Amino acid sequence: AQRRIVGQLHAEHGVTFLAPADKRIAQDVLVPPGEAGRARPGQVVSVELIAQPTRHAQPIGRVVEVLGHHADAGIEVEIALRKFDLPHEFPRRAQALAAKLPEAVGPQEGRERRDLRALPFVTIDGESAKDFDDAVCAKREGRGFRLWVAIADVSHYVRHGDALDLAARERGTSVYFPRRVIPMLPEKLSNGLCSLNPQVERLAIACEMTLTRQGAIERYEFYPALIRSQARLTYEGVWRQLQQGGAAEPLPMLYEIFQRLAEQRGARGAIDFDTLATRMEFDAHGRLRRIVPEARNDAHRLIEECMLAANVCAGAFLAGREHPTLYRVHDVPASEKVRALRDFLAELGLQLGGGERPLPKDYAQLLERIRSRPDFTLLQTILLRSLKQAVYSPRNLGHFGLAFDAYVHFTSPIRRYPDLVVHRAITACLAGRRYEGVDWEALGRHCSETERRADDASRDVENWLKCQYMQEHVGGVFAGRITGVTAFGLFVTLDDYFVDGLVHISELGRDYFRFDAPRHMLLGERSGTRYRLADRMKVKLVRVDLESRKMDFVPV
Repeated sequence: AQRRIVGQLHAEHGVTFLAPADKRIAQDVLVPPGEAGRARPGQVVSVELIAQPTRHAQPIGRVVEVLGHHADAGIEVEIALRKFDLPHEFPRRAQALAAKLPEAVGPQEGRERRDLRALPFVTIDGESAKDFDDAVCAKREGRGFRLWVAIADVSHYVRHGDALDLAARERGTSVYFPRRVIPMLPEKLSNGLCSLNPQVERLAIACEMTLTRQGAIERYEFYPALIRSQARLTYEGVWRQLQQGGAAEPLPMLYEIFQRLAEQRGARGAIDFDTLATRMEFDAHGRLRRIVPEARNDAHRLIEECMLAANVCAGAFLAGREHPTLYRVHDVPASEKVRALRDFLAELGLQLGGGERPLPKDYAQLLERIRSRPDFTLLQTILLRSLKQAVYSPRNLGHFGLAFDAYVHFTSPIRRYPDLVVHRAITACLAGRRYEGVDWEALGRHCSETERRADDASRDVENWLKCQYMQEHVGGVFAGRITGVTAFGLFVTLDDYFVDGLVHISELGRDYFRFDAPRHMLLGERSGTRYRLADRMKVKLVRVDLESRKMDFVPV
């Protein structure tokens, strides 16, 4: 049972209690007189349970931390950190170990490594990124190409079983909130010593690949390297340069490689989902100002393809040596999900190839056929929902979505723990050793859980911010699209706001509505009125509940 619970403090009829922020906790927590400390009703607090609930009694707790008020900027992150039990302060021993590390790479450290400082490596990341895991470089080689992907050598500084390693393993991943990052490693490493910052020497593990003219990987080699990134570039800047022409090397060469790799991806039959990303913009007081769509451009895809190439080489390297590791596994879709998908597509006159066991290319071909449809985004979401979640596992089941036989995460060891252990396995193999002392099965489960926990926490914060923003628009009428159909109503996503809310079934009029799950539809028994997934709908916002992160609409 949970020992600490976060929520809002209330006082009614002389009784003080906590309403938990986590709605999975059904009961309020009583706070006896004298146990509230300096906390006042209305404040957001964390309580420690001093008595667990019984069949006849509510749980009892004492206030151990006052976080602030609902209106405070940043309170949503403080709530999420505690609600999802995210470690957010480094233990003293980990801090002490980080403090002992040097500020820069020492002259001795690069001696046993291949010196790649003369190569024009660059990093390409988002505008606000501070932790640079990966740098890339390329040149022509005969009729083909040579591609270098250099990844920060975190494993040189964070050793198996030390205090930094234990803290990183517990976190499993960095957590990215709209205005705050909870890093997997202390900032001295994540933004400093390990980060491939421009014009400074850094230790890296390099994956050097020889590619044919068509973009097939002919040979690859892993080795410890010393590099110096020439420039910190952004996706937007690189995309502008590529469009306008006249970009300096290695960008044109990298772009050519990307085009060949993308052709290989198509030939392999990998599924290329083009999901909409959004960015939140804030005012000077930390209040959400607007939500803007963030289009992916070829600069994003260029880096993605280079990373996929390095990851697949790392997977092949470890699989070929039969060294245990954590694979990034994406299993084939469950047959009942495929059947339900086929039924739904048939209603729209669409078909997914491949019979009982569709291949990635069957999904890819269908995506291509529907790309120009107005309801493409939604159909894509339904295709996505029919697939399994990718997880970390020592059992190599391949990666269905990417159409790879062996795939690992190698390229982000600053912010993902699985990548760090993959690095250790590779460096052990290079030294003719084995990376021992790991329960790979348990570690895979743990890393899959921490990834989900981080995603849930980020989503929770984004939903809080969206609800807070929409509180000012209660009573407004909006155009949207039905993005979810359930037995209890419709979920509608608003066009220009990228937020969604519920139209409860009781708001759809006096008819009796039957839920048709395979067709994603509510059907009025008497009127024959249909509400189907992807239908357009005009709604009025009638209620916003910040506590539960939910919005209620009624049809207009």
